[in-house]
Amino acid sequence: METLLVFLALLGVSSTEQLFVGDQVLRVTARKEEHITLLGVLGEQEELQVDFWRHPNSLGHPVDLRVPFPSLQGVKKFLDSHNFSYSIMIEDVQELLDEEKESMRRSRRVKRSSRMFDFASYHTIDEIYEWMDVLVEDHPKLLSKLQVGQSYEQRPLYVLKFSTGGSNRPAIWLDTGIHAREWITQATGVWTANKIAKEYGQDPSVTAILDSMDIFLEIVTNPDGFAYTHSSNRLWRKTRSINAGSRCVGVDPNRNWDAGFGGAGSSSNPCSETYHGPHAHSEREVRAIVDFIRAHGNVKSVISIHSYSQMLLFPYGYRRAPAPDHQEMNELAKKAVSDLAAVFGTKYTYGSIANTIYMAGGTTIDWAYDNGVKYSFTLELRDSGRYGFLLPSSQIVPTATETWPALLDIMVHVLEHPY
Repeated sequence: METLLVFLALLGVSSTEQLFVGDQVLRVTARKEEHITLLGVLGEQEELQVDFWRHPNSLGHPVDLRVPFPSLQGVKKFLDSHNFSYSIMIEDVQELLDEEKESMRRSRRVKRSSRMFDFASYHTIDEIYEWMDVLVEDHPKLLSKLQVGQSYEQRPLYVLKFSTGGSNRPAIWLDTGIHAREWITQATGVWTANKIAKEYGQDPSVTAILDSMDIFLEIVTNPDGFAYTHSSNRLWRKTRSINAGSRCVGVDPNRNWDAGFGGAGSSSNPCSETYHGPHAHSEREVRAIVDFIRAHGNVKSVISIHSYSQMLLFPYGYRRAPAPDHQEMNELAKKAVSDLAAVFGTKYTYGSIANTIYMAGGTTIDWAYDNGVKYSFTLELRDSGRYGFLLPSSQIVPTATETWPALLDIMVHVLEHPY
């Protein structure tokens, strides 16, 4: 045992860190309704530990599932026996994790000081929080850091406020990293914060927005989960709250909002990745945003950033009926994805959550919309499945760069269409 621990230490792996050696990500296509039902049954077999990266929703849509090595034979046999077609997207999950870890180590080796932040690398929560302080120091007239609450494990919930003065001005709320394992989102949040700070006074659109409105950006929206992805399980999605009467930890914070809470696309099983929690807003991380937006009273847009699948989505998720502002949001989404694609050719789809991906109760943007925030959007960043949640760090800056014009389109529209 001691020899194994020494070996793991040499690899830079802690003894508490979950390994994914031999795990594969399979892309499955459901060709008939029965297939969608069967995939649901597969997901309920707890002993198989199948982790859905893209959920079964409608015919012809790809479903991505990470299958632990010990379950591979059984799962493939199940798929074959029911005539599913599938392909292997990731041959060995651990290989990608090892590459990611080595890339982070390389970046740290070349770092000279806290002012030399590598935007093309993934970072820990401490590194991000340290950098936020530096950004605020560098732009004291534009930026401040607010603490809006504490996480379940008592970590501070920090929000960057971009403001040129005035009180209770109309505001835009942005958040990244509500699902811990979606590392491209926190990295995009960091790049975006830097971009906003640098472009004020240079870019006419950013300047116009901040001359009339404030921007609030929460980069690490699920700090306990994010810290856990670095220390113990890179693929952790949920919060880290203890569930009474269950050995399973955490709640899906994007199923915990009081909008269609407990409905389709969420689970009452605490061991599920989409567990909605014991009641709406049970999670401190969610409650902090709810309280902030309500207390502010003048938030005009909420943009919640996720990965992966390259989509720009708007309400509703908990019902199929179009939202009252469907046409306007659809037109805005169309322009935003067009401008995003113009940068590197990355294609996004767009539409309401329920009609574009799946029914989902208890999401951030449905709650925001139902509480008077008209311009509520979710972005699902790169990629479309080749790497899934393990997007190489070489794609951070390109992803953030192409996302920027889409964000700007939404923010300018909000500025020009007051309500």
